[in-house]
Amino acid sequence: MRSGFNGVDFEINVNYYRLKEYRLKRAKEMMKKHGLGAIISYDFDNIRYITGTHIGEWNRNKMNRHCILCDGAEHPYLYDGAAASKRKRVDWIPPDHILPAIGSMKGNVPVEVGIVKEEAEEIYNLLKEYGVEQQPIGLDVVEVVLMNELLKLGLNIVDGQQAMLDARLVKSDDEVQLLKCSAAMVDAAYYDIAKAIRPGRFENELVSIANKQLYKWGSENVEFVNSISGERGNPHCHVFSNRMIRPNELVYLDIGNTYNGYKTCYYRTFSCGKPNKSQEKAYEIALKWLYDGIAQIKAGNTTSDIAKVWPSAQELGFKDEREAYFLQFAHGIGLSIWEKPMISRLFSLDTPFTLEEGMVFAIETWCPAEDGSGSARIEEEVVVTKEGCEIITKFPVQELTSCGLPGCHFL
Repeated sequence: MRSGFNGVDFEINVNYYRLKEYRLKRAKEMMKKHGLGAIISYDFDNIRYITGTHIGEWNRNKMNRHCILCDGAEHPYLYDGAAASKRKRVDWIPPDHILPAIGSMKGNVPVEVGIVKEEAEEIYNLLKEYGVEQQPIGLDVVEVVLMNELLKLGLNIVDGQQAMLDARLVKSDDEVQLLKCSAAMVDAAYYDIAKAIRPGRFENELVSIANKQLYKWGSENVEFVNSISGERGNPHCHVFSNRMIRPNELVYLDIGNTYNGYKTCYYRTFSCGKPNKSQEKAYEIALKWLYDGIAQIKAGNTTSDIAKVWPSAQELGFKDEREAYFLQFAHGIGLSIWEKPMISRLFSLDTPFTLEEGMVFAIETWCPAEDGSGSARIEEEVVVTKEGCEIITKFPVQELTSCGLPGCHFL
């Protein structure tokens, strides 16, 4: 990180006004590039990218909050459940561009109220005000009932998610700094988790430690903590349980932290006790696959260059690449944990995507131990540079971290 978590007057730090200006400019550029007259966004991460506003995770799946970015408009229009509060606390969007959002609340507002029809007409009238109602209108995610009402009004609704994903693809320096802050919090959480791993701990106890520490340090949202031990690691189950950790088992976690909107997806593997030969071998293989992929990362290379160094699904013991999809994998990361570029042997070998400087993504690998005592799962987050990449996840990874018994790294 370039500087501290909190702004100071004596050093440079994240400039949030510059951040918002960059994101809005990128959204406008991609709107034009994709030939759209406007973008209507119900995707929370796109709303934040365009408007620089947030209302809390409780409203994420209610499908009422949205924003509209019209070609020719200097500022976006924000429709928000806390519009009155936003007008007092948001000075980068004009007050008359901040309006209340009701919506159907995923169908829970009675149909006979007609709220969705009113919402569609409100959208149409705004588009008509800017003279873009006859142009293709990009929409990212939508309820079927609203989509039907928009189509009844004669709007040409097209996929707007691709324009927004393209806008979010290349991160500014401010965005990279926020991603580093988010990763730094997980670096520290893993230290506390390593100290806690011992026989008798439950997987969900490790989840609680991560949540407590991250929220204490200023996390906005801990989206997930996957805590997986022993035989639950093969096949990978992608969710924690109340299983008790036993001696001589592998334990791996994935932590999805959020700091000022910016995410982590960050696996580390530990052994409860000193690792045996089978565990060390699995870890070494997973680490080799990971860093073989990282060695291919630089501007101008493609996602195919990364995917081709990974083992096939059959080598991992799976029927096909669909079953092994999440195991040797990479994905863009920013305001959401999955953004462009996505990298998998399922599609990247045949449809390569060129890497650009400023892209940020997480790259992850998995290898089971032959003795059935668990699996190794490792992940790094990287920023693409001209000559290679910068790794921004810092908890030690070059050897398997042992915990909880005499002779281990952590006791």
